Amino acid sequence: MKTKNLIAIKTLCTHYEIEISFIEALHHIGLIQIERIERTRFIHHDQISDLEKMIRLHHELNVNPEGIDIVFNLLEKERALRRELIELKNRLARYEFP
Repeated sequence: MKTKNLIAIKTLCTHYEIEISFIEALHHIGLIQIERIERTRFIHHDQISDLEKMIRLHHELNVNPEGIDIVFNLLEKERALRRELIELKNRLARYEFP
């Protein structure tokens, strides 16, 4: 089994000083994916950036996992609206005259 791009949850919890239950709650909500290889659970390194944001929300603003889910959903909607706005501006620019 390849664990090249995976980081053990125990290692993350030690490094970020968080409880394993916090990671499990984020996984249960669907915010992060946990991979299990034999008896060890891992998170893919691509998810670390989002995990760090979630940890900051939790520690600095006391946001619970359900609140973090709402924040991330709102951020995704905002990104989608920005992409749509850019697309619409580009389409409109085709019809504008100099």
